[in-house]
This record gives sequence, C-alpha cells and structure tokens, in this order.
Amino acid sequence: MKEALWWHKEADGRILCTLCPRFCRMGEGQAGFCYIRKNIGGKLYSLGYGTSTGFAIDPIEKKPLNHFLPGSEILSFGTAGCNLGCRFCQNWSISKAKLDEAQSLGATAEQVVELAIRNRVPSIAFTYNDPVIWGEFVIDISCTARERGIKSVMVTAGYITPEARPEVYRYIDAANVDLKAFTERFYHKLTFSHLDPVLDTLRWLKNETDIWFEITNLMIPGENDDPGETQRLCDWVVENLGDAVPLHFTAFHPDFKLIDKPRTPAATLRHARQIALSAGIKYCYLGNVFDDDGQTTTCPSCHRVLIRRSWHDILEYKLEGNRCSCGEEIPGRFAAGGFPAHKDKPKSLVL
Repeated sequence: MKEALWWHKEADGRILCTLCPRFCRMGEGQAGFCYIRKNIGGKLYSLGYGTSTGFAIDPIEKKPLNHFLPGSEILSFGTAGCNLGCRFCQNWSISKAKLDEAQSLGATAEQVVELAIRNRVPSIAFTYNDPVIWGEFVIDISCTARERGIKSVMVTAGYITPEARPEVYRYIDAANVDLKAFTERFYHKLTFSHLDPVLDTLRWLKNETDIWFEITNLMIPGENDDPGETQRLCDWVVENLGDAVPLHFTAFHPDFKLIDKPRTPAATLRHARQIALSAGIKYCYLGNVFDDDGQTTTCPSCHRVLIRRSWHDILEYKLEGNRCSCGEEIPGRFAAGGFPAHKDKPKSLVL
C-alpha cells in the first residue's frame, strides 16, 4: 500500500481521484470503481502498489506487439482490479477481483526488475489487468528498469486522464492500446466507459511521445464487427495516427458475462484486414486465429516477406536492422539480428 498520486480532497470531505476519466469520489473507507484505490483516513492509497497476481514469461507477440523486439520474450504480470467494466473480459478472475480475492503476492520494483534480468528477458509487460490503476507502481518499476537496461511495456485500454498520462508513461518504451470499438454505444454498454478519452490517449502517444505503440481491436460478433464501423476506425487511424501504426484485429471467444455470443469467424477478421489495407494501413495483423498471412510482416514497398509468423512463433526473419533489403525502412524498435524463435511455452515464475 502506498499513498496515491492524482487526487484531491473536495469541500464535502470526499476524495476525488483524477487518475482516470471515471473521476471516482470516495468517502472515508470507500474504494473506487477499480477496487484498489481507497480513501483511508482522508488520503487516497494505492492498494495495488507492491503486489502481483503472478508472473509469466511470454512471447512479445502475445501482447500483441509485432514491431517491438520481435521474437523476444517478456516478463508479464499484473495486479487485481480494473477501471473498466468490460462484460467480455477474458482476464475477469483478476480484473474483477479485490486484492484479498486474487491471492496477490508482495513484490518490490527492484524484485520485479531483478526477475527479468535473472531470466534474461529484455522487457517487462504491465498487463492482465489495466496497469493505469496501479500507475504509481508502474512508474517505480519502469524507472528502475530503465536504469538497468530493461524495457517497459504497457498493455492498456488507454483510459487515463491528461493529468496522469505524462507521469505514468514517463519511462515506458512501448504500449499496446486496446481500442475496443469505434462507437460510444459499445463503450457505454459493454465497458461502462467512454470512447473519446481512449482516442485522446492514442493521439497523445503519437504526437507528444516517442513511445512505440500498436493498436488491438477485439472483434465481437454483432457488437463491433460491422464493416462500416471497421472502415471508420481505420480511416480515423490513418488520419490521426498515420499509416504505419500496426493494427491488430483479434478473435473473441465467449467469456465472463458475454457467453451468448459466438466466436469470431476467421472470415470476419480477414475482411477487416482487407478494409484496413485498402484504407492505407501498411501493417495489419490477425490474432487468436491461425492465419500465417495475417500474422506476417511484409515490406510495403517491394512486398517481400520480412517476418513470417505462425501464431506467436517466428518462422522467418529477414529484416536487416530496421530495413528491408530494398532499402524500405520498417517502423518499430528492432534488435540487430533479431531474436531466436520461441522454443519454450510460457513459464510461470516466482520471485
């Protein structure tokens, strides 16, 4: 537990949390929507600070990030709680749990970074639940990681205020932002949040930082898979973020409170990818399905295959630094020579 940042006391004695656009107001002893920011004795505390619901080593492609150290492994962990209420959450046992329900473990920033170094992984991912709600812990870990030469990755819904963004992202190297849909109706009905703050975060990442970021859109049948909505989403990305931001369309499977929907057909994802490519997006990928073409990085100039993937495995790697042999520069953060293909399944870890 640590005294939180981004809050102030109101005239009626309640605390206003200004970390995310939910702006929770909490009386004495009350927690916010996320469960882990609580008014204790007239101060706001982050109950998620120094905790973890477990660690694992994953392929970086699982985040998903295809243009950030492709082929590398990443240390993944999260806490409990979330500031969104997604009815389709696929990590609901963590995101909808309070700390005492999630069998949380104690962990210091130094221990987390040391765990990454000990297992020879170049990056740490803040993931599973949204790391925005434990922003104080993110700052301390990512600062320590940078001092030790380890990269930091945010896997997030991007639901954060302009006040908190610069501090939470100060030492972040890459992010995957979950753009859950492109209608306010979807965000209000299925996530209990709003679309505009997410779009604002994406514009901020593009225009005011040098953080590498990619976008994921989980396509749910009957909710956000209409081709017209996909077209509007892609057009907005090109107009506001450019044509080089990788966009991932991923398949939904029934979970949590949305078990009456079918799995996303592969054909829906392939159609979405064609819409994206036609809109001018140069790098569009498919996830949660086996589709080698939809997971392969191709040079937009000469169309040569540069990184061939199957699921999260890299089968071919032909980048020369960050360029194709034709001279075309591929946007992203690439290591010289790349990383060896993943050989092991994700491992569970303890401190």
